[in-house]
Amino acid sequence: MSRTSTTHLAALAAGTVLLLAGCSSPTSGDSKPQPASPSTASPAANASSAYKALAAAVPSATGSAPVTAESDPNHLLGRPGQYTSKITFKDGRIKPDDTQGVEAGDVSLGGAIEAFASAADAQTRATYIQTVTKGMPALAEYDYVHGATLVRVSRLLTPEQAGEYKTALEKQ
Repeated sequence: MSRTSTTHLAALAAGTVLLLAGCSSPTSGDSKPQPASPSTASPAANASSAYKALAAAVPSATGSAPVTAESDPNHLLGRPGQYTSKITFKDGRIKPDDTQGVEAGDVSLGGAIEAFASAADAQTRATYIQTVTKGMPALAEYDYVHGATLVRVSRLLTPEQAGEYKTALEKQ
């Protein structure tokens, strides 16, 4: 293999790692969510309010946990063009055996709600996630955008089950 080919492969591998890190969703498994700082308290209400509405319509959604700038594994919370608040949650229909070894807060346990400053930012994030995970079944998920809110739902749910989140979101 030529030196140029090796360099291109190394760059491609590094880029792939960075892209995958940007769409991951786990939170630290042993740490408890920290309260939002005063500067993020208002935006956190957006994801929190969306979760309350979704959980009322989808009773299997439980165990919400706010993500803070300090606990965000993606390091996107509050960054320009990124989500202004984020909540992760579990879905009781997902079998524990299917998620062994998955860290608390991971989308595969149920889902996540990301609130943005604009609908365009929410759509950009959804498109990014779908582009990065395309062709990688282990990273696939359902993504629903409604206004400035992105709801990410576990691939472990059936399309019909995940669709309940979409229907509830559209009713907001």
